[in-house]
Amino acid sequence: MSEWIETKVAGSPMRNYVTGEPGSNGVLVCMHAPGIDESMQEIAGWLPDAGYQALIPDLYHRQPDDDASPLERLGRLKDDEIIADLASGVASLKARQAPQVAIIGFCMGGRLAYLYAAEDHSMKSAVVFYGGNIMVPWGHQGPSPYDRTPEIGCPVLGLFGGQDTNPSPEDVIRISVALDKHSKVHEFHSYADAGHAFLNTMRPSYRKESGADAWQKAVAWLNQHFD
Repeated sequence: MSEWIETKVAGSPMRNYVTGEPGSNGVLVCMHAPGIDESMQEIAGWLPDAGYQALIPDLYHRQPDDDASPLERLGRLKDDEIIADLASGVASLKARQAPQVAIIGFCMGGRLAYLYAAEDHSMKSAVVFYGGNIMVPWGHQGPSPYDRTPEIGCPVLGLFGGQDTNPSPEDVIRISVALDKHSKVHEFHSYADAGHAFLNTMRPSYRKESGADAWQKAVAWLNQHFD
């Protein structure tokens, strides 16, 4: 089962892509830079197979419907507005009787999952797939998601490509060290054969075996940290 629902955030209509059955635990999915495209919808379709309902908020809802590239649209995002959008997504999952909610994100969405884990301590866990720009604030001078590491309120799973450049292997180490410093429960895995977006089945970057292993780890993490 999948559908689009519309909510409002600060008076702006926001579309949300929803899969799964009301009443099951919810997974808030943070989209990648191209938006809620076919690949994001595919991943949201995998979550009901694991027993969850999923919701992806359209974080570009404030932007004009123009010919901007994904990177241009990403560049217009602001962390405070993103947080409001994700909070609306959580409220929508709660309205669908989700007993508990976790968050997962891909590419820029991985960054947002990290950010929201610091913002909303109702999250049961967070899964960060190759989240870039974690050290960079969006739309203001700070703090960045990385700066908010001490505020993280749930266990974090990170899944990264060893050949990625954003985040680079050095970035991944730096983030892990910060989580260790602040005694945050986390587990990071890197795949030597993979670069960015290695779970995206619709791109040449897809790595079947590494992607399957990472997804299995993600589902196990969600299962482990839901009560």
